Amino acid sequence: MYKYDQYDQQIVDARVEEFRDQVKRRLAGQITEDQFKPLRLMNGLYLQLHAYMLRVAIPYGTLDSRQMRMLATIARKYDRGYGHFTTRQNIQYNWIKLSDAPDILADLATVEMHAIQTSGNCIRNISSDQYAGAAADEVADPRIWAELLRQWSTFHPEFSYLPRKFKIAVIGAEEDRAAMRLHDIGIQLVKRDGVLGGRIYVGGGMGRTPMIAPEIKDFVTADDLLSYVEACLRVYNRYGRRDNIYKARIKILIHEIGADDYRRQVEEEFAHVKSLGLDPPKAEFERITAMFAPPSFVAADTPATPFVSSEVETPASATGVSTALEANGDFQAWRAQNTAAHKQPGYAIVTISLKPTGGIPGDATAEQIDLMADLAERYSFDELRVTHAQNIVLPHVRKADLYAVWQALDAAGLAPANLDLISDIIACPGLDYCSLANARSIPVAQKIATRFADQNRQRDLGELKLKISGCINACGHHHAGHIGILGVDKKGTENYQLLLGGSGAEDTSLAKITGPGFDEDGIVDAVETVTNVYLAKRAEGERFLDTYRRVGMEPFKEALYG
Repeated sequence: MYKYDQYDQQIVDARVEEFRDQVKRRLAGQITEDQFKPLRLMNGLYLQLHAYMLRVAIPYGTLDSRQMRMLATIARKYDRGYGHFTTRQNIQYNWIKLSDAPDILADLATVEMHAIQTSGNCIRNISSDQYAGAAADEVADPRIWAELLRQWSTFHPEFSYLPRKFKIAVIGAEEDRAAMRLHDIGIQLVKRDGVLGGRIYVGGGMGRTPMIAPEIKDFVTADDLLSYVEACLRVYNRYGRRDNIYKARIKILIHEIGADDYRRQVEEEFAHVKSLGLDPPKAEFERITAMFAPPSFVAADTPATPFVSSEVETPASATGVSTALEANGDFQAWRAQNTAAHKQPGYAIVTISLKPTGGIPGDATAEQIDLMADLAERYSFDELRVTHAQNIVLPHVRKADLYAVWQALDAAGLAPANLDLISDIIACPGLDYCSLANARSIPVAQKIATRFADQNRQRDLGELKLKISGCINACGHHHAGHIGILGVDKKGTENYQLLLGGSGAEDTSLAKITGPGFDEDGIVDAVETVTNVYLAKRAEGERFLDTYRRVGMEPFKEALYG
């Protein structure tokens, strides 16, 4: 994984001291809240309903055990003992004191972390595939390009004050695990005639006007990729609206002028940009690439590694996967649901679910964060990933060690076998925390997860991605849910709209509203009604999304509204 060089560290340290002075002046009353607001937002500090919230950047979702332990320390020392992992592969702390914020940033800087560009009208945290560098189906590790984009975009003089916030995702496989086409720019690494390059999509997004990004360029060589992205941003920065916040995103610009005209202008701009020498010199590209070299995998028949932790005691029987252990039904269900194919024989990719029954999606206690750091250090070459679905991944785990990993997770309440099932819910913080929200998301997620707690029932339903947002800003990605829920304010009462048919994967689609909304308990019943229709209508081997696309909305509306 990428390690800071002297320039990275100097930038972050300087920003910490600058912000420390700004906070000091604010606390002394020397600047007003209106004057302070843009300064704190540039450092990821929001003022929410009850307290300040700090959003910490985790570039392309990758971090090591040292960084993970610092996240636990911050939760324990400055918050209420937990952190909230987000759909941007970041982490948020919801109960921050303003006076503590500079110290938190200083602590983060000691482990090569920061909160820069996690807010504001700039290029936000670059997201990527949580399986990057491990997935059996990728053509190249997208994190190399995500890191290049991170360095290019940090304090970019032209793009620090864009018309609106800007989000970029990079993937390296046909399977889209990062909702790439629902970003302002989505890049899919591909090979053509043996040459590596990227397929470029521009103009996606959710919010009040959800759109799927059209393809702007079918192939840009790797040598031209950075210049081409610069050209895409320049056209947007030139013509994106600054007079209307609701029409300021790049998706609106492309919708209004058309993809063809936007594409033409980007090509003209690219011809100029390419002459500026923005693409990295070979030596720099090789330096960054070396940071993402594959780990030193061991032979598949190497004996299993026992787990020893100050938090969790693992019985001696958990040091390997014997025939008897393989008969453990809970472990078998977890292994089948929460692990994925790895490019290295004898290894697996493990997803740690942060969605226990009745829990808050994406939340983890300081103790759980520490445990995940311990497991990464012992079993996953000291590497973890945050997913856009608010879970954590151990990317490189030997199959022989899976039982030990599972048992440690199970003892800590981190082993729900529910990846991509109905209880693996994406949910924003909603009205419990967010000053923009119209309705609560967390209680609805908890009630739905409890209603569908039976594991056999979840497995019978199969892949079913449910996503909840507490307002039209769509931080819970409800537009991309197979089942989506949007909380709205209806004459002072929380009301929940039900949407069906969305997908953030390679078969990208936007969910459609079924009809009138429901109250909090009614929306839980409505979800159950929808799943019952699916079970009655599905054909052999169909996912929920497949059935919906085949039979259409009408059978579901009939069951919901009569």
